[in-house]
Amino acid sequence: MHTQPQITPDALRHSAMRTFDIEIQALQALQGRLDVHFEQATRLILDCSGRVVVTGIGKSGHVARKIAATLASTGTPAFFMHAAEAIHGDLGMLTGQDILLAISYSGSAQELITIISVAKRMGARIIAMTGNPESELARSADVSLDAAVDHEACPLNLAPTASTTAALVLGDAIAVACLEARGFNRDDFARSHPGGALGRRLLTSVADVMRSGAALPHVAPDTLIPDALTEMSSKGMGMTIVLDQGRPVGIFTDGDLRRMIAQHGDIRALPVSAGMSRHPRNIAADAPAIEAASIMDEHKLNQMLVLDADGLLLGALHMHDLLAAKVI
Repeated sequence: MHTQPQITPDALRHSAMRTFDIEIQALQALQGRLDVHFEQATRLILDCSGRVVVTGIGKSGHVARKIAATLASTGTPAFFMHAAEAIHGDLGMLTGQDILLAISYSGSAQELITIISVAKRMGARIIAMTGNPESELARSADVSLDAAVDHEACPLNLAPTASTTAALVLGDAIAVACLEARGFNRDDFARSHPGGALGRRLLTSVADVMRSGAALPHVAPDTLIPDALTEMSSKGMGMTIVLDQGRPVGIFTDGDLRRMIAQHGDIRALPVSAGMSRHPRNIAADAPAIEAASIMDEHKLNQMLVLDADGLLLGALHMHDLLAAKVI
């Protein structure tokens, strides 16, 4: 029987640090080998009229799946094709207009060699990502990217560790280079992620969450404080908008009320205009809701008005509205 080695906290930390060091060194070496082949591979993808079909098997297959997902979410149509399934029917996913990005560290995975021969007959272009530039995979490709590492983080130099990290980062580099070349922006990213929290934050506009119409508290400048408080309480925004001939001239908030009481004592006979906050901050209805949240957070605001281009009132936002819409 094998003797169980002594495991101490120091030994565990040393193992982790050794893994970090090996994989960092592998990435630094990979960075130093970036050459014209990377540019050629990226240009092939940018000029592709079809999709990027990313394939691999084993650990390389897991990396391929992630690279395909990253490409697809950053503006490059792509999907993952499992190499073993491909030779049993899934190769029908591939067309002559596509690019096949084949990942194999050894460059000798028989499934990939079979796939490449069929893909070439179709007219698809081939990009190889391998740790063996002299392999059959590398020699068969239109462009071969060198993802070699000196050794794995695994102390036996067997389990794919540094090599899978290198392939993953090389795939990220391709995706980001294509993203920047296409001018892919935040709106494009949001359209690719409509279902998650990120997409919600990027796609939600002020108009989607603002209160409007009968839900808006509003009074005239000469409204007495008690009547203004009644309007504030009925609408639940912690403020009322002060309108003069339909145009907002200020807002009266809970904070304004406290300041008036501190200054005047009995304020029941005073008009709301005596204590309102003039020139309240406002935003356009088509602005991103996350922009409104940022402004409100920066200026410590709970409410903000929504105006049109002519300065007319369209609605109002409360911080609670943004929280309820999960914008923040």
